[in-house]
Amino acid sequence: MDTEQQNPQGSGRRRGKRRTMVGIVTSDKMDKTVVVSVSRRVLNRRFGKYQTKRKSYKAHSENNDIHVGDRVLIVETRPLSRDKRWRVQKLLERAGQV
Repeated sequence: MDTEQQNPQGSGRRRGKRRTMVGIVTSDKMDKTVVVSVSRRVLNRRFGKYQTKRKSYKAHSENNDIHVGDRVLIVETRPLSRDKRWRVQKLLERAGQV
């Protein structure tokens, strides 16, 4: 087996490709948890117009350094609590910066 296919622990098994999404943080009031709103544009089949659909996800933020308005990349992970199945992987843009 190639060394590129092994994970760092050396067990030989690879992780599946995890889903990632980019969204805006809408709440950071919980401890180590942020609420991320993800928007996507969908074509309405009947009228041919685009609609913006939004969905909120609770994501784990280990250091509590993510705040409202920040743009983040979240990645799917194992269930961390009743509602949390996502983890903040990267801070893309701070709020107020252009």
